[in-house]
Amino acid sequence: MIARRADTRLTRLLDRFPCVALTGPRQVGKTTLARDVVDRLGDRAVYLDLELDRDRRILSDPDLYFSEHPDRLIVLDEIHQVPEVFRTLRGHIDMRRRAGRRTGQFLVLGSASMDLLRQSSESLAGRIAYLEMAPLLVSEIGDEDPDELWLRGGFPDSYLSPNGEGSFEWRQRFIRTYLQRDLGLLGPRVPAETMWRFWQMLAHNQGQPLNGARLAGALGLSGHTVARYLDTLVDLLLVRRLRPWASDSVKRLVRSPKTYVRDSGVTHALLEIEDRDTLLGHPVVGASWEGFAIENILMTPDRPPEAYFYRTSNGAEIDLLLKVGSRDLWAIEVKRSTSYPQPSKGFHYAADDVKATRRVVIYPGKEKFKLDKKTEVMPLRALVRELE
Repeated sequence: MIARRADTRLTRLLDRFPCVALTGPRQVGKTTLARDVVDRLGDRAVYLDLELDRDRRILSDPDLYFSEHPDRLIVLDEIHQVPEVFRTLRGHIDMRRRAGRRTGQFLVLGSASMDLLRQSSESLAGRIAYLEMAPLLVSEIGDEDPDELWLRGGFPDSYLSPNGEGSFEWRQRFIRTYLQRDLGLLGPRVPAETMWRFWQMLAHNQGQPLNGARLAGALGLSGHTVARYLDTLVDLLLVRRLRPWASDSVKRLVRSPKTYVRDSGVTHALLEIEDRDTLLGHPVVGASWEGFAIENILMTPDRPPEAYFYRTSNGAEIDLLLKVGSRDLWAIEVKRSTSYPQPSKGFHYAADDVKATRRVVIYPGKEKFKLDKKTEVMPLRALVRELE
């Protein structure tokens, strides 16, 4: 049974803030969630889809439209289509506040973080809360097999497809749509073929420190252009850039960020991996599962902890470092092996280097146990439950 955590979070934020921005990649379920809110509120809410010419015409005079609905929640979907609306929002939020209405005034949706956050942060500081809606997480699929979620990814239409072939075709169409249509609408104009090759190269190098010069050479582009392409995919919430841990240690640390295609199903579609057998025999299998685990760990909590990785030139490495609270530092190793998920000596050396307060090995098994006095082994679901 699917239970979207974003539903509860959104309701809570609307009860606390006058404006909430719901972001996330296309097809992740933002519109479905917003329409559910509108249906629950009935006459107390109105919804406009600003990708439709009709609704953009309705909002041609936003000041007048907002004035005509002073007591309703106004939902503006795909707000990046009319970014000038942000200039009007602040005045109406303050006007409603003076009239005694302090929360639940506006819900704005966007398929990218960059323009939405830039526009809103300039004019709505202190008046807006942000909620990023991720693809489906392990915590949202009940007792269903997490390996199926790993294979298909978390976009609802992909995960819930009646068969694997339909899921794979949906993801291929999703990638084509972004390349042929959405990149031009949501980000700088980039040749679709070049961006596809770049996105695919990131999938091949899932979880590796970024080597911009090598990518630039392979694509025949400048390093500056490659950096701009990466920024675009990060801003569109399609790629995660994991920062390296900064330390005063004299050890030589890897300084480049690691990159992950955020949805595992999209990773597999980019690499032409259609089924579980192909995935398990593919060189990217370990890195794919690592990215899947990291995405679930970081997107489950209401307030994601600060996240890093740690790697020295001598091979000491921690896949994921979580700064939990003000004092705790969790060192997390992600292993695909179910037989005996033993971390490397490099993991323990690295955990000693950063003075980790907790050491956890995540693996695809079902049991939770102590590996030694310092190290716990647990399924992904167990750690996710702690973070909830």
